[in-house]
Amino acid sequence: MSIQYDNQTHLFSLQTAHSLYQMKVDSADVLLHLYYGQKTDEDMSYRVRYADRGFSGNPYEQRRNRGYSLDTLPQEYSGSGVGDYRLPAVQAVSENGSRSVDFRFMDYRIDKGRQPLRSLPYVRESEETETLTVTLRDSVIGLDAQLIYHVYPAQDVIVRSVRLVNTGRQELSVEKAASACLDFLYGNYDVIHFHGRHCMERMPERLPLPRGTTSFGSRRGMSSHQSNPFVILCDHLATESTGDCYGCMLMYSGNHLEEMEVNQTGSTRLVSGIHPDGFSWKLAPGESFETPEALLSYSADGLNGLSRHYHDIIRQQVIAPRWQQEKRPVLINSWEAAYFDFDAEKILRFARSATELGVEMLVLDDGWFGKRNDDTTSLGDWTVNEAKLGCSMRELSDQIHAMGLKFGLWFEPEMVNEDSDLFRAHPEWALCDPDRKPMLGRNQMVLDMSRQDVVDYLFDAICAVLDSARIEYIKWDFNRSVANCYSKALPASRQGEVAHRFMLGTYQLLERVLKRYPDLMIEGCSGGGGRFDAGMLFYCPQIWCSDDTDAVERLEIQRGTSYGYPVSTMGAHVSASPNHQTGRTTPIHTRGIVAQSGTFGYELNPALLNAEEKEQVKEQIRAYHRYEHLIAHGSYYRLTELNAEKDHEAWMFVSPDRKEALVNLVCTHVRANGPFPYVRLCGLDPRKKYRLAGSEEIYTGAALMYGGYAAPQLAGDYPAMQLHFISEGDA
Repeated sequence: MSIQYDNQTHLFSLQTAHSLYQMKVDSADVLLHLYYGQKTDEDMSYRVRYADRGFSGNPYEQRRNRGYSLDTLPQEYSGSGVGDYRLPAVQAVSENGSRSVDFRFMDYRIDKGRQPLRSLPYVRESEETETLTVTLRDSVIGLDAQLIYHVYPAQDVIVRSVRLVNTGRQELSVEKAASACLDFLYGNYDVIHFHGRHCMERMPERLPLPRGTTSFGSRRGMSSHQSNPFVILCDHLATESTGDCYGCMLMYSGNHLEEMEVNQTGSTRLVSGIHPDGFSWKLAPGESFETPEALLSYSADGLNGLSRHYHDIIRQQVIAPRWQQEKRPVLINSWEAAYFDFDAEKILRFARSATELGVEMLVLDDGWFGKRNDDTTSLGDWTVNEAKLGCSMRELSDQIHAMGLKFGLWFEPEMVNEDSDLFRAHPEWALCDPDRKPMLGRNQMVLDMSRQDVVDYLFDAICAVLDSARIEYIKWDFNRSVANCYSKALPASRQGEVAHRFMLGTYQLLERVLKRYPDLMIEGCSGGGGRFDAGMLFYCPQIWCSDDTDAVERLEIQRGTSYGYPVSTMGAHVSASPNHQTGRTTPIHTRGIVAQSGTFGYELNPALLNAEEKEQVKEQIRAYHRYEHLIAHGSYYRLTELNAEKDHEAWMFVSPDRKEALVNLVCTHVRANGPFPYVRLCGLDPRKKYRLAGSEEIYTGAALMYGGYAAPQLAGDYPAMQLHFISEGDA
């Protein structure tokens, strides 16, 4: 059993392969958080000490015990307004205006397996999954918080969510509903968060947590380019391979907030969930609200160890089973090759050239529908522009399939242009405040996905296109942040629900499309990586990592993404040189090595490649097929430390049986008479001998991990190398 409860001590213990999560009901029926860390059989109650802290008040029943204060005790899920002055996990308003929430333990339940969330993405159950549900209650206002814990022992992950239930007789307004609250009694931590911008997403920044509150989040109606819903707390001395690291990843694609507070006694609280700004959810008697899931993990083996926990849980329990083992086709996308300037014959020329190189899928990007020749028109009008193509979509698809290629299409379902038949017919379907002109982004408005009629229209429109031709793939884009978040279908008192209902509508649409077309692959996109999160990965086995296709920039983007997400989910393509975003010139060999650490493809016009480049592309595709089992399913290690001064970036993949390894190295700064690029490998079997493919060099795993490998000096602009080590048995 991975979940245990001691009736005598009221102690809950949740165990994974290498971690213990422990909490306890105390004498005042407060659920205290005791410990999260390395696995042990100990009762960790001794860690909680009581002292009279000035200006930290006492619950009424503990009024003679000045050492007992909700303000200083480690709580499992904090209320608000009743003496805990730290970050609240929940806030609610009663009909009389009271804002106090005081949760006390009521009961618990342990179950084998798990139930899916009703309307949100979730972590799919494994054979080992067990579920603990602990019910806390505020009996005065009639609000229950059902704390739900799903334990995934093999992946070292505990998934938390909360179901708030109105058990009283009055309507409640929930103003904040966090998915997870985690108190650390002791220790000084760094926080690593992942900031960014369009074309430079998920940049890791490591900061020592100061006293007071630190927060990161998004109010943009999406998880965003600017702040990913994933944070890491780690020991000050933690490295890629050593030290205590804790992760919290919110499985949600909308507004989110990650808050950390170091209080007066030095303890740290982490709270993660839907962003409360602008959020308000009405709960009538008997109604409930479920929060998104938060994936928690602990590693004693540094940041690489923590990353592998998240990679495993996402590959094995988040990605749909249909795609977990499926080899992804090498695709070519038309966007940077043609933008809006194409017809069927031009696309077919791309296809012919791509087929000769070994490409397996062609994706027709923006511009095939309505009257779309630029970004000012036709979003929402999902009908094929046969006049522009010069043929029907079926005819185009059939010709592409006749060449041996699969075929994909770009959609942006949640958006609409003012210049569109849809907006002219239904202006009320766009999010917009009454009597106010909308804020536009990329000349487009946002459809009100909280409306069922909008979701139904989009489902019918998308299905009509998918039924008209043989289409195996959709690129699902989302090219602006949400503003004017007002729904004309809801009363004024419920406008605080629109942003979350928007996400529920998007998730519903994705669910319905995939239920009807179970073999359809959807690649998520939001101006590149603006919605790269575990929520979208539930529906989309891969996400376009960034609109920045520059290989040198991608080193940083893909590294930052790798802290929480496996490379098998990262859309990564070889693009033209000079690069369209930066103007940088990079060797096609280097571009190939970087793009191979993802779902490999091309973002260029293959007809413009010279003979030498075409041969290199053919070899890149052969190499990707040769190493795909390592890249998609192997253990991933970053070989260079975050923030370290270095002239190269290096990373590697190791097969599950540790018999193969693929090492990638890109020199970002070549120096005259410089040092040899040097890396220590990870994850090998120290007792085995490994041959460097294509050479007579043989090393033990111990030598490569402890002594490291010095690559030869490389010359030129951004040179790169790829090393394949194969085991030849025990040393």
